Amino acid sequence: MQHDDVVWSVINKSFCSFKVNTKSQRFCRNEYNLTGLCSRASCPLANSQYATIREENGIIYLYMRTAERVHSPKNAWEKVKLSRNFEKAISQINENLLYWPGFIKAKCKQRFVKVTQYLIRMRKLRLRRQKQIVPIQRKIERRERRREEKALVAARLETAIEKQLMERLKQGMYNDIYNFPQKVFDKAVEAVEVEGESEAESEREEEKEEEIEKEVEMELEADEREREINEPHYVEAESDDDNDYGIEEVSMDEDSDSGQKQEVELSDSFESETSDIEDITPSTSKNAKRPAPKKGKAQKKTRPKVQIEYELEEAPRQRERA
Repeated sequence: MQHDDVVWSVINKSFCSFKVNTKSQRFCRNEYNLTGLCSRASCPLANSQYATIREENGIIYLYMRTAERVHSPKNAWEKVKLSRNFEKAISQINENLLYWPGFIKAKCKQRFVKVTQYLIRMRKLRLRRQKQIVPIQRKIERRERRREEKALVAARLETAIEKQLMERLKQGMYNDIYNFPQKVFDKAVEAVEVEGESEAESEREEEKEEEIEKEVEMELEADEREREINEPHYVEAESDDDNDYGIEEVSMDEDSDSGQKQEVELSDSFESETSDIEDITPSTSKNAKRPAPKKGKAQKKTRPKVQIEYELEEAPRQRERA
């Protein structure tokens, strides 16, 4: 027979492999412990009649042990599967633990509630999107890279050898040394021709694209030239302070034959002005000199001349005095 008091006196005062001592409390690491605490009521070793709740792969079970089963450790625990319905599971616990101590009944129900709650949280977390941390195996990646590079080199060598052999067969270097089946030879030749045609088509497409790009660039350049030609040119009129008598100077383009500049001066005299003003007449001489600028003002820089066409009208003279 098992003596629970003797077992507890040994565990409590001496060593126990499941006991964990802390500053405030003692805990038990036994997987069948009902509360996780090291105490006389919740110790699975010092109680011959004991019950607990455990979860395995999302299913909750009720484990029970009696004094009659202690002698065979293999069959010491009786296992009862609890239903997923909460009310039915509580009723099952009450039926199986009908004549058991109240402490074990209450703690089993409390443990069942906690287990169901964390199972519900686990299912909710599974339904959400979560980030999975995957370890990077750098050694395996390097090994695979080296193998890929070697495979590419071998494939290029094989393709080059096949092309050379096909060219030799076409040229008839081997003559009748090897008896190749004609169908297989024809298929290989067709495959090589198809590859050559595809490469030629790709080259043609690239050439066409380059030609189209050149044409577009030429059209853009032509449009820019037309815009530059059609843009209006504006010329600022030069005003001299000495030109107090209504004299206008117009510069014309150089003639194709002579290439000399022509200057036209127009003057209007009025009878009401002084005699000096009346004597002034329009001068069309080629050697006419412009009035010298004043000393106080700086001379303006010469600007490029542009052909401007406009009409000249003489101002109406005033009537002579009676």
